[in-house]
Amino acid sequence: MNEDTRTLHPEQPSAHTPPPAACGDPAPLGLAGFALTTLLLSVINTNLLKEGAAIVPVLGLALFYGGLAQFAAGLFEFRRGNTFGATVFVSYGAFWLGYWWIAPRLALAGDAHNALGLFLLGWAVFTAYMAVAALRVSLAVLAVLVLLTLTFVFLAIGAFQAGAEPQALTQIGGWLGILTGLAAWYASAATVINETHGRTVLPVGSRRPDPAPARASNIPPEA
Repeated sequence: MNEDTRTLHPEQPSAHTPPPAACGDPAPLGLAGFALTTLLLSVINTNLLKEGAAIVPVLGLALFYGGLAQFAAGLFEFRRGNTFGATVFVSYGAFWLGYWWIAPRLALAGDAHNALGLFLLGWAVFTAYMAVAALRVSLAVLAVLVLLTLTFVFLAIGAFQAGAEPQALTQIGGWLGILTGLAAWYASAATVINETHGRTVLPVGSRRPDPAPARASNIPPEA
């Protein structure tokens, strides 16, 4: 009595099963959303832009581009099996969504500079250990995360010292944020341009990790 071999080995697709649909690289989208939102907010933090309503375009970007678009890029990274990319993009997408919600309420909530400092310091810790992971990704991504770690640190200290004038540390954080945004834009441009041209036009210093050894428990049985 013959049994359907697909029942015995469900991991083996049928000859008539269509191949899985190709999924494009979501990293350029995530990096671009992060870059532009970070750049605009950082210009405000440097005090170069003194318009009273300058925060409004930042909030729009924080919701739709740095937030929702970057969050979606992270979900597609999960689909591609990229734990690093998924963690980075979903986390910073959530950061910008959180910023979109928090920023308009700070003016109404009263003094919250210590809580804001802790908020930024927590993101500095997260970014620091993601930078350690980026040592095996690429130099371009590593540069983004190292600069972002410094940005969060200076912004956090500046928030803790909100009562002091002038806000030199916050302004330094703003300049570091500009460098972070430019580095993220470069990484985004390099990824999409290199893929489109089918060759390395803009180097990113790729540092691909060695393949992890297969675990005995994950080795499928012989067919």
